Amino acid sequence: RLAIDRGEMQSMILWGPPGCGKTTIARLLANTTERHFEAFSAVTQGIPRVRVIIEEAQKRLHREGRGTILFCDEIHRFNKAQQDAFLPWVEDGIITLVGATTENPSFEVNSALLSRVHVYVLESLGPEHLEALVRRALEHEETNGRLARLDADAVGMLVRYADGDARKAINAVEQIVHDLDAGDGLATEITTSELEATLARRMPRYDKSGEEHYNLISALHKSVRGSDVDGALYWLARMIDAGENVMYIARRVVRMASEDIGLADPRGLTMALAARDAFHFLGSPEGDLAVAEAVAYLATAPKSNAICNAWAEATAAAREHPNEPVPLHLRNAPTGLMKDIGYGKGYRYDQGEGGFAAGQQYLPEVLRGSEWYNPPDVGFEKTIRERLTWWRSQKDQT
Repeated sequence: RLAIDRGEMQSMILWGPPGCGKTTIARLLANTTERHFEAFSAVTQGIPRVRVIIEEAQKRLHREGRGTILFCDEIHRFNKAQQDAFLPWVEDGIITLVGATTENPSFEVNSALLSRVHVYVLESLGPEHLEALVRRALEHEETNGRLARLDADAVGMLVRYADGDARKAINAVEQIVHDLDAGDGLATEITTSELEATLARRMPRYDKSGEEHYNLISALHKSVRGSDVDGALYWLARMIDAGENVMYIARRVVRMASEDIGLADPRGLTMALAARDAFHFLGSPEGDLAVAEAVAYLATAPKSNAICNAWAEATAAAREHPNEPVPLHLRNAPTGLMKDIGYGKGYRYDQGEGGFAAGQQYLPEVLRGSEWYNPPDVGFEKTIRERLTWWRSQKDQT
């Protein structure tokens, strides 16, 4: 506050949820310090636009002695190289950078830029603040000759609907006035039932890369693993309804098919990949149904993590024995020299043997007899288990 009163400002990052006032604070800082304000969105604009702003800021500083606040909304959308472009201008004092982000700066803003700015953490607005904003918005509409009065219960409902987001609350007031067509100068008393019809539904809060994101995808995965198709569909619907990237969900569904269904039902992976392709082809909302179908299929499929466990054990063995030589009988012998020193000697062609199993060893000698994949007596893996039992018995005879 003292720095602002003195007209001094250091570049900063404002980190907080949507509608908590990041843009408003940046504008207030510019007005208070009498600096020029330039708004910029990392979503729709790029570094070429930044260079134009910087050039104008340099001229303004030299001509008028007036600084410039460059407000970069959604700064986390810039990659590392784009963020680095701000560094020389921030260091030279050509601009005061005010970045806004809903994402954790520790993960989304590169360390070089982060070390040159202050990070201020903003919180969602409390109910009392939202109520004040709602009433102020209603007074503004009344001043403009468009009247809409909310009873106390309706104001409370609107505050709950906004869920800490001031922009959402103000937009809702504008929508209410528009929908009720209160422009004839007559006051309209709006009750909770009328408000509910206007708002239609309460949009859920969902941070697509924060804690709630991971909580919901975890709930979806565990519901599939637990064969609860209703729970799985509910969590899927929650994520899609909140605006999650459905391709992200589709990728996780593919993972579920490999991790939790495996070879108990090999069609699970096929279904998951088909759902991903269908969504990529159709988009939302038509493609959402394909993902829901895959989720329902996996939730109701037989479960097995035998492949997951086998892969973990095989990987551990490979790391513990990274340099074991390939047995000679498994090596190719493309030259006479290699054939003379024993490459390929003793190899038996499995397809030429009864049951397509020659019974020879395919692991290094130090790992002879290792059995990492042990399928359960469930689903298609029951058939695989029968085959493996016979094939392994052939090896035992060699």
